[in-house]
Amino acid sequence: MAEADIAFAAAAGAAGLALSISVWAWRLRRAVAARESMIERERVATAVSRAQHDGALTAFDDVRIGLTPGEPPLLLGRDESIEAVRLAFAKDVQGSPGAALAEALHAGLPEAIDALLADGTPFEAHDGDAWKIEGSAVNGTAWLRLSPVVRSVSQVDIQGGPGEGAGEHGFGAGLIADASPSPTWVVDHDGRLVWANKAWLAEVKCGTVEAAREARASFDRGADQLAAEAARVGTHQEGFRWTAGDGRRRAWKILAEPLFSGGAAGPGGPVLVFAIDMTEAEETRDTLRRHVTAHDETLNHLADAVAIFGPSKKLAFHNIAFQVLFNLDPAWLNERPTHAELLDRLRQRRMLPEVIDYAGWKARELEFYEATEAAADDSWSLPDGRTLRLVRQPHPLGGILLLFSDITGELSLRSRFNAQLQVQTATLDKLNDAVAVFGSDGRLRLHNEAFETFWSLSAEQLEEAGEFDAIAELCKTALPDAALWLGLKARVADPDPESRIAVSGEGRTTDGRTAAWQTRPLPDGATLVAFSDVTARRELEQALAQREAALKESQALKREFVGSVSYELRTPLTTIVGYSELLETMGDLPDRSRQYAGAIRVAAGQLTHSIDDVLDMAQIDAGEMELSLGDVRIRDLFAAAVEKHRPRIEGRGATLKAVAAANLPAIRADARRLAQAVDHLLDNAGRSVSEGGSVSLRAEANSSELRIRVEDTGRGIPYHLQAHVFDRFVKRERGGPGVGLALVKALVELHGGWAEVESEPGKGAAFILHLPLEADSGAAAPELALG
Repeated sequence: MAEADIAFAAAAGAAGLALSISVWAWRLRRAVAARESMIERERVATAVSRAQHDGALTAFDDVRIGLTPGEPPLLLGRDESIEAVRLAFAKDVQGSPGAALAEALHAGLPEAIDALLADGTPFEAHDGDAWKIEGSAVNGTAWLRLSPVVRSVSQVDIQGGPGEGAGEHGFGAGLIADASPSPTWVVDHDGRLVWANKAWLAEVKCGTVEAAREARASFDRGADQLAAEAARVGTHQEGFRWTAGDGRRRAWKILAEPLFSGGAAGPGGPVLVFAIDMTEAEETRDTLRRHVTAHDETLNHLADAVAIFGPSKKLAFHNIAFQVLFNLDPAWLNERPTHAELLDRLRQRRMLPEVIDYAGWKARELEFYEATEAAADDSWSLPDGRTLRLVRQPHPLGGILLLFSDITGELSLRSRFNAQLQVQTATLDKLNDAVAVFGSDGRLRLHNEAFETFWSLSAEQLEEAGEFDAIAELCKTALPDAALWLGLKARVADPDPESRIAVSGEGRTTDGRTAAWQTRPLPDGATLVAFSDVTARRELEQALAQREAALKESQALKREFVGSVSYELRTPLTTIVGYSELLETMGDLPDRSRQYAGAIRVAAGQLTHSIDDVLDMAQIDAGEMELSLGDVRIRDLFAAAVEKHRPRIEGRGATLKAVAAANLPAIRADARRLAQAVDHLLDNAGRSVSEGGSVSLRAEANSSELRIRVEDTGRGIPYHLQAHVFDRFVKRERGGPGVGLALVKALVELHGGWAEVESEPGKGAAFILHLPLEADSGAAAPELALG
């Protein structure tokens, strides 16, 4: 083993030895201190016991003489009692009072005292009616007891004043009792009043005892019954009575004490009755009871659980919330379990924190009874997921008070609040706008990273500035608009609701940026101030405005161009159509040439229709087309369309069928434009249908709209083209590029309706026009209002 290890082991051993010696010395000092404390308690108890014995021996008027062979007599009693006995028995005997009294008594009762000294034979004798002499031997000592004889009521002048038995001082027992503030009276065995003091007479409102006897006055019927019972059985009786008088209720403790005549006890004698006023004590007790009841009732209304353990560590009180919190049996709680028993019961029910050393944890819990100050708040995490806050504090009457609060919801709310605050902070940091929140005191409460970047400030600078004025001074280097910052301060610091309205504005920074700002009042008196860099937005808005102006100019040019081109094209087309029709009517023209002329006429007609469609689309795009509304009957519309398109469709070997119910309502629409839309759909179906196919034209209505359906059995429309079938100038497999279907859609929408297509490739297609029963009047020409 290395020297360092040896030194370490030696040091550890020395430390352990020193610690053991310290522990032994501490335990020795503790044992010595406990022993000294016990001896001191025993000494105090002995002194108290001796004082009590001495007090007991001198509390009464009797005198005791102890006679032990070979030792001087022992004399015990009050000085005045000893003096009275000496005057009665040994007035003329010289020597010490004890020896003189022993000699005088031995001279008067030699046989009885000799028998007491020799054999311990007790005796009892009387010296007339004044003194009673008793003898008894205890532990080798002969004791003589001299006590004055208690005379009966007939023998004592209980009315008071100097007289027989008044003694040297000349005061009778009645005089003393008469001065007592407690009502006191004596009744004979028949319940008749013998004597009463002034307090009793005042209570029954009689001036003298004779007047009370004549009026048969009674202090209280219950007291009279108690006195009669004491006279009957000859024993002490006690009772409690309430009386009413002088406008108030008073409580009395009644004591009935039988009086004995000549030392012989027995029933049937007079009874001395005392009435002790207990009103104040009872009122105090009743007030205390009400306070305790109110205190318990108040605690029972608390949502927190309260448990009070007395000095004996037993449960002294618990409120309803305590029983509910731990779901304990009320009957078991009413048995006043100890604190330890309660902890064991809660552990069995798994309502205590899970700990490894339960015995140590329990001992630490019970150590709080020795604390003189309230302990720090503790928290219990229970296995069922609840969290309790525990407050322990010493009870003023001893013991400990425990207060349990279920803070599970509070912790959950706090967790959710912190999470929400973190989410809000993270959300603000993700915003491009510079956001700052100021409290009602003008201090900065919250800001995001964009705020630091916008003003080129650090978080430390903002934290050091703190208040709005200081932050405004930092920001004025970039935006030196004093009026702006003064207005923002009014929104932040002024509590007036009119000043806290949301405002916004823009300013120009020193580096050429356009900064937009706005304020928003928050519910808690705070104010949100947000800044954003709108330089690029303003530049884009300016560019868009320039582009819109250019677009309007181009549209005007387009309309002018379309008008000019249509005029330039219509004139030669009219000539071509006219001459082609003239050539077809010439009789000497060969058949082939006549066919060529017909083809020219048809092509010129199609070109004319295409130009008309383009012009109509241009007019719709410019918002210049107006509808001529009128009542349109769908059957008439279908009849005209069938008559127009039947030759061409049947010429391709297909059939055309129109179906419209006779009860279809007339709709409010532009008949010419509606017919134009139907013509385009039939023309499109005629080009798609082949020999043996069919084209159908149907109409149906409900309470809000009318649907026109044009369906063919042609080749259909591929799925990838169906979404673009109503687009203009888009090449389609059926019909080629053009504006026919786009014009149909535009005309239907101009009426306030819409168009749709249903098609399955190889199985034909169906175009449906949804028309309202009343066309949108916004695109209609003003009508004359009649009526």
